[in-house]
Amino acid sequence: MMNTISAYQRPVASMITIRKATLEDLDAICRLLSLLFEQEAEFKPDFATQSKGVEEILNDQEKGQFFVIEDSGQIVGCVNLLFLVSTALGGKTALLEDLVLAKAVRGQGWGKQLLDHAIQYAIHNGCKRITVLTDKDNVAAQSLYQKMGFKYSEMIPMRLVF
Repeated sequence: MMNTISAYQRPVASMITIRKATLEDLDAICRLLSLLFEQEAEFKPDFATQSKGVEEILNDQEKGQFFVIEDSGQIVGCVNLLFLVSTALGGKTALLEDLVLAKAVRGQGWGKQLLDHAIQYAIHNGCKRITVLTDKDNVAAQSLYQKMGFKYSEMIPMRLVF
């Protein structure tokens, strides 16, 4: 009897699985986001606020999609895409909002596998582009994105925060 795995829940190593996140993953995702926001210049960890945003995305796949990577059933990383429509490209695009791994599993290639999973999902779901923002000094993240084919844009991000 063959063990079949859906296109969006696939093993990537003997005990590693990447899958779509569910509401049951909310706390684990928010803990990982706290790690990410501790190192970012513009954001600070705020579990309650992050929970609201994550829950909104998990409840509406038209807005976005979270994926988690598990090691022996333990969530050790996540990535999420938010969906937009580009007038320039005439169709759906994605903003890669967050990519984070637990510190203990970094440097093993799992971030690359998680990012590749998100890219393949975006392509399969008709996205014409993925945009990602990083801190200016986050050389490690920029290196990963470049290795995966991302290029620097001539556009400069600007924000108006309310």
